[in-house]
Amino acid sequence: MSTLVLDNVTKVYGQGEYAVTALDGVSLSVSAGELVAVVGPSGSGKTTLLAIAGALLQPSQGRVVLKGQDLTGLDAAALARIRLEHIGFVLQTSNLVPYLTARDQLLLVARLAGRIDAAARERADDLLRELGLSHRLNHYPEELSGGERQRVAIARALMNDPDVLLADEPTASLDSVRGREVVEMLAREVKEQNKAAVMVTHDERMLDLVDRVIHIADGRLFHEGTVTPSATPAG
Repeated sequence: MSTLVLDNVTKVYGQGEYAVTALDGVSLSVSAGELVAVVGPSGSGKTTLLAIAGALLQPSQGRVVLKGQDLTGLDAAALARIRLEHIGFVLQTSNLVPYLTARDQLLLVARLAGRIDAAARERADDLLRELGLSHRLNHYPEELSGGERQRVAIARALMNDPDVLLADEPTASLDSVRGREVVEMLAREVKEQNKAAVMVTHDERMLDLVDRVIHIADGRLFHEGTVTPSATPAG
């Protein structure tokens, strides 16, 4: 069974003549241990797709199912708990808290989940070590390189052992060498920790590192070069 399923998802912003279809009947399944790249130009619907997959937005139509649970119609509090316990986010910029050390970035996630204890501290140290940051545990974001900050962000996304990892242009602020290192680490963690992962990217140099590439255009996903454009442009 797929860990994450988007089933015929449509997202429309606005109403009437001002309506814009950002996603148009999108279906996507991602299994544990699989890293899927979603590639498309600006305005194609990539960000909306990731926001809906991450329970940040509700679809106008269709369903999102996470480990067999239909997220459609859940209230804000329930969706917040789903995000905290089951979904890890890696953003374009690392979004680290400037006054927290690398270790404390991870421990903040554990604290929010009510799991701050010796086991959480050990997990934080283990994750940072796995990502080559043992020597940076007590360093602040301003003392880290761009690649190191993104690695801390990956560790933070894994802290609560989520079922799904969602990465939004994780190499956008990095040069090609550092960007490749980050995606290699992300791909390795997906395999070793058996996570389902979706990475939105426009950087085609990274696509050899993923298991599957899905293209998006005008709010529709397509495979093997075949696409039927949406009637309304995506936002």
